[in-house]
Amino acid sequence: MADKPRFGLTAVDSVPLHEKVYLELVRALMSGQLRPGQKLTSRKLAKELGTSDMPVRSAFTRLQALRALSPMPNGSVEVPLISAERFEQLTAVRTVLEGTAAELATRRINGNNLRAIRRHAAELTQAARSGDIDDYLRRNHDFKFGVYRHCGNEQMIFLIETVWMQVGPFLRNLRIGFEDDLAGILGIDYHEEVVVAIEAGDGARARAAIVRDIEEGATHILGQVNFPEVPH
Repeated sequence: MADKPRFGLTAVDSVPLHEKVYLELVRALMSGQLRPGQKLTSRKLAKELGTSDMPVRSAFTRLQALRALSPMPNGSVEVPLISAERFEQLTAVRTVLEGTAAELATRRINGNNLRAIRRHAAELTQAARSGDIDDYLRRNHDFKFGVYRHCGNEQMIFLIETVWMQVGPFLRNLRIGFEDDLAGILGIDYHEEVVVAIEAGDGARARAAIVRDIEEGATHILGQVNFPEVPH
């Protein structure tokens, strides 16, 4: 019997492998599938992803440059811990970038794209009601980037992704306080308001809803988590 995957990643087998491995790790970081402080080794990940060590090591190097992973003395890497102050700083950056992306995207989203965004929103709501935090975090990622990718600015998307790689693992802490009923998380989740704003073509309203979603989620995390004292 094959080993059960340990990190929730999907095996990749198409070319170019180094890029597929990198993107798989990026998605795992951004969607909160990897935890702060989690240790990763190229050998174990290569086995899970069905590839050799080389593309995994290449991905590790790229992600270290983006501060998404930290090197360990034994050659492995770690999903870094961050201080509360740095989390707040990253949250402030998110509100600016993601609020702007949502506003710009509202002007460009057409009927077909809007249907996809509605579907992502419905899946996000269902994930919360089903009580599955992993599915909720994946759907949260898919919904938000389903909006942002229509902003028409690839450099802005790159910056948003870079920030998400650093904060994504900490978004798992959104579940704290909702262990008995994850649906309660919808009280600090404003994705439905974002959809309404996009349907109305109101970019300013979409920006405001995204900013509120980010800020209330961050406030919840800061109130629930004892962040470590680590260098910025």
